Amino acid sequence: MSTTSDPAQPGASSVDFTGGVGAAGLPADVREAVAYLRSPEAIRGRAARVLQAGIDGELRHFAVHMDRLDAAAAYVVDVIRANYPDLRIPYHSRWGHFAVGGVDRLAAVERALAGASAEERGRTLYDLVVTSVLLDAGAGPGWSYTEAGTEQTWSRSEGLAVASIHAFLDGAFSSDPSAPLRADASGLVRLRPARLATCFQVSARNPLVGLDGRAALMNRLGEAVRGAPHIFIAGKAADAGGPPRIGGMFSYLLGRTVDGKLPAREILAAVLEGLVPVWSGPHRVGGVPLGDVWPHPAATPPPGTEPALAGSMVPFHKLAQWLSYSLVEPLEQAGVTVVDLDALTGLAEYRNGGLFVDLGVLEPRYEDVTVRAHPPGSELVIEWRALTIALLDRMSERVRALLGVDAQTLPLTKVLEGGTWRAGRRIAAEKRAGGGPPIRLDSDGTVF
Repeated sequence: MSTTSDPAQPGASSVDFTGGVGAAGLPADVREAVAYLRSPEAIRGRAARVLQAGIDGELRHFAVHMDRLDAAAAYVVDVIRANYPDLRIPYHSRWGHFAVGGVDRLAAVERALAGASAEERGRTLYDLVVTSVLLDAGAGPGWSYTEAGTEQTWSRSEGLAVASIHAFLDGAFSSDPSAPLRADASGLVRLRPARLATCFQVSARNPLVGLDGRAALMNRLGEAVRGAPHIFIAGKAADAGGPPRIGGMFSYLLGRTVDGKLPAREILAAVLEGLVPVWSGPHRVGGVPLGDVWPHPAATPPPGTEPALAGSMVPFHKLAQWLSYSLVEPLEQAGVTVVDLDALTGLAEYRNGGLFVDLGVLEPRYEDVTVRAHPPGSELVIEWRALTIALLDRMSERVRALLGVDAQTLPLTKVLEGGTWRAGRRIAAEKRAGGGPPIRLDSDGTVF
């Protein structure tokens, strides 16, 4: 088991983040680097290094104004108090989106599960939420979804959530028409863009950014599920000879609990291990795909302090971490206590990042930053995302101080949900027609 961690980060864990890369034949230095780049300590530590370079005035694309962070925190607190005056904030997860517009869409899932065991219920909820999260990259400004029955029309993340739950209910991710509420390997592998386009009401007049990329992501998800039977065929499904399905991870995590408790980093480790083929970013170490991990010169560590093969890479694992947050609630509903949520980090996406730009904490150094669209692998976007991760930690401390609560009462995931993500959306709507981010992203439907 690799225990590599950032020595500067307290609370590092011995959870194995090698994610299946401990197979015979891989050199130890490759295993060490991959394990490190998948750990929360690396996400947090390398982002903090980029922020320090910004504070020192050494970044190419952004100037950092820490003196404006207090005012930004006050703005976030105003948003929290307006929406959650009792501070009863849910986790930053996918589940709330399924009830957008006051419609309890999960009721249809629960009705179909009447009489099912608690474990089968958890597996089904995992089948639903994993597919929905991975389909949630930015939809673009021209797409919306009109829901049959309610006739409500939704766009962006809420629209994707509504479309995805209806696709799930229609059996889009199952290989067995007699068991539609399932996302199994065969059903995911054979999903084609045309089927996804139908499910998401895509047309020339209603274009969805990255449609082909989303379908390919589902195909890779199916291959991942097929390739990790120790995670995705688990519990009673294994005894019954059931197909590999996403929901097997629920049973797998139940088996990782100790005295009814499960550290949040165990969830992230399972996600990164089980879904290795899904994270198909361009960068690899020793042939192992790293996923949402990108180079930035300011992240380069002092020689000898971190795994050498990790180089200048900055891990974000945005979708993996949001997915991990979204996997907490079904476990809690099954009686598991998920502990140490703040081991995971904030999410490097455009609502959180846009908040810091729109409120002046981050100032673009030249006009082109906000004029043209930038791909995920550009140094500018990597810099912006790293700064976002590090600033979210600083922001959460200030938000808690203003509200007079501690981290146990208001963990980072609740600061994200009630505060920064919601505040980022609000300030974007105040500043720009359509509420788009201050920096345009050239997305392929798989990162943002």
